[in-house]
Amino acid sequence: MSNKYSSLKVLHYPDKLASLPRDVKTVLPPLHVRVKPTNACNHRCKYCAYLEEDMQLGQDMNVRDSIPREKMLEIIDDFIAMQVGAVTFSGGGEPLVYPYITEVFEKLANSPIKFSSLTNGAMLSGEKAALLAHNGTWVRVSMDGWDDASYRRYRNCGDGEYTKIMQNIEQFVAMDGKCVLGVSLIIDTENCAHIYDTLRRLKEVGVSSVKASACIVGNDGLTTNEYHASVFQATKAEIGRALTDLVDDAFEIFDAYHEMSEKFEKDYNWCPYLQIKPVVAADCRVYSCQDKAYNLDCGVLGSIAEVSFREFWDTNKEKFFEINPSRDCKHHCVASQCNKLVLDYLNVDEEHLEFV
Repeated sequence: MSNKYSSLKVLHYPDKLASLPRDVKTVLPPLHVRVKPTNACNHRCKYCAYLEEDMQLGQDMNVRDSIPREKMLEIIDDFIAMQVGAVTFSGGGEPLVYPYITEVFEKLANSPIKFSSLTNGAMLSGEKAALLAHNGTWVRVSMDGWDDASYRRYRNCGDGEYTKIMQNIEQFVAMDGKCVLGVSLIIDTENCAHIYDTLRRLKEVGVSSVKASACIVGNDGLTTNEYHASVFQATKAEIGRALTDLVDDAFEIFDAYHEMSEKFEKDYNWCPYLQIKPVVAADCRVYSCQDKAYNLDCGVLGSIAEVSFREFWDTNKEKFFEINPSRDCKHHCVASQCNKLVLDYLNVDEEHLEFV
């Protein structure tokens, strides 16, 4: 099975890489934009970083924010005109709660742009699911519990939610579309004992890809490492057993459960990935990344409430260099490894390129 999670994908876009440095006047469109259409959610997960008061992610989020319909359609038109490669819908809130998401999916389905969505799975049904199944590239369901009772504890949701979500997953698979159905398994000290059985069950219902990652509990790596320390080795062993027993050509497990220091500390002062994969959020602002969404002090690049995304992107290149990761991004960063790769690529001495 080919690698869906490779940090080397960006190397397939040399023109975009060449356009990134400050002294290059050409502003090329982002390759991939994450869109947070609404901050409303039908679950209230106990570990949600957007709702946790002590977490920097979402510190300035208003749960009532939602991108107006006309603005959303304008944004999608801009993406199409700019030849953005892909769009992923995520939270904030639950993307499938957004009242215009079906219309947005239809518009993207009739464009060259690939699209995907993160979801809690509770509303992955009906027309929305069918549009994703037959036109989307991937959908990833976030999961934590292993039965209805644990889902109630984790997500403060109604009875039978886990059962409903598993049924939605089975029905999505039965649609037999091209869309890859994945699961993001969030691991903490409660569900770690259920990892193997959860992965086996997901394989049985037809999920083709699972990303297993650690629940983030603080704004620094040490706090999260300490939280997981008592279960870390046992959890790695369970994931290892699943990798040995369950992985085949139809089912992959991406092991992203690891210690966190490298995701928090930054030794570089420029973030190229904010030009590669920015965020458009429910407050109609553009943010540098998903880990700084709703951070008005040092994460926001600007507002598109009164201007188009295309106009903002083409006329604000200097904004791309105001964030200094070594100063402003001491928090978790999913793009840190990719940033280091891109910076290494751009910093190679051209006189020595041939000496590979």
